[in-house]
Amino acid sequence: MLSYNAQTQNLGIDLDTRHISNKRVLVVDDDVDTIDLIKQILILADFDVASAQSGTETMKILNRVKPDAILLDLMMPEMDGKTTLEQIRGVTNTPVLVVSAITNKEAIVDLLNSGSDDYITKPFDRAEMIARINAQIRRAHSNQFFDGVSIPELNLVLDFSRSEIFLDGIPVQLSPKELAIMQCLTQNIPNVVPYQQISQHVWGSYQSKSKNRIKYLIYSIRKKFSAIDPKTEIITTVGRNGYRIRTV
Repeated sequence: MLSYNAQTQNLGIDLDTRHISNKRVLVVDDDVDTIDLIKQILILADFDVASAQSGTETMKILNRVKPDAILLDLMMPEMDGKTTLEQIRGVTNTPVLVVSAITNKEAIVDLLNSGSDDYITKPFDRAEMIARINAQIRRAHSNQFFDGVSIPELNLVLDFSRSEIFLDGIPVQLSPKELAIMQCLTQNIPNVVPYQQISQHVWGSYQSKSKNRIKYLIYSIRKKFSAIDPKTEIITTVGRNGYRIRTV
């Protein structure tokens, strides 16, 4: 494990032994060797890194570490990665990148819809891992500057600082990905937001499968709005280009 000395003073450090204020990543994996490998990769890329070997330990140190991103393994004893993800999402919107050897497409899509921000397959490429982490941190930081908006014509209130949306005064329970889509659309009112831009906002990149993921999430959002007010159209589809929030 790297030590903090004169030769590494410009690099990231091990938050398990010392606290510095660079970009922070929390690595969650029950395998010590994997943790050490990822720590060294991230420290050399100028990240500060903390670790946890279980979901229970993750929840105990999350508030103390305050990471900018979380790398989460799936196959862990006691509390598996998906359960840990659910508990993380109950307290923070910090980007979570799942790192796993699982390649089943349905399982990956399920994780993305359950609150993870990205999925990295083991064995991973070091440069790709760093790029994906940086993309998620940039997205999360850019989102912090837009707290919300009120649209009187639709009787719609969106408070992203609290992760709350109200239609006709009734709370709408959206998943983290659905909230991210609504934030992207409302940030760009009254413009049409293309699929590529939505995907960049939500996942930090655009892939061939992104369009179908967006369509599914839009369908889910509309269904939740319709359950409260079936007569009001909130999200408008604009040809094959993308979506926008209706304001008139």
